[in-house]
Amino acid sequence: MAYTFQLVIDSREPHPLADWWADALGWEVEPSDEAFIRGVIAAGRATEDDTTTHRGVLVWKVGAAIRHPAGLEGAPRILFQLVPESKTVKNRVHLDVRTASDDPKGVVERLLAQGATFLHDGRQGPWTWTTLADPQGNEFCLMH
Repeated sequence: MAYTFQLVIDSREPHPLADWWADALGWEVEPSDEAFIRGVIAAGRATEDDTTTHRGVLVWKVGAAIRHPAGLEGAPRILFQLVPESKTVKNRVHLDVRTASDDPKGVVERLLAQGATFLHDGRQGPWTWTTLADPQGNEFCLMH
């Protein structure tokens, strides 16, 4: 039997990080359903403390998700999950972002201007990449 999955990234501020990654990948932040959230609170299954406001919209405090514009058929969902601690060590898992026909240098420059940090360039045989970190320090490689 084959399974599906979502990728979960720990974050001190999941909503801004989801926004950043949605923009970086050309994906979409999953919309919040304010009526659903209020219904869950009214039913006693959550409290107002479980929520926050992000960009003027009521959202769950514990996380935000993004997905490919083609839906889950295009790529797995990425969930940014609230954790109390900041990132302190190198990632053991990271994303390799493939830019297709886009100009890799232009993509790197755009991401740096939006808050990414340059870490190093890499090469192995015919493959080259640039390793960056997102605004919260999570490493990823931009494949050339």
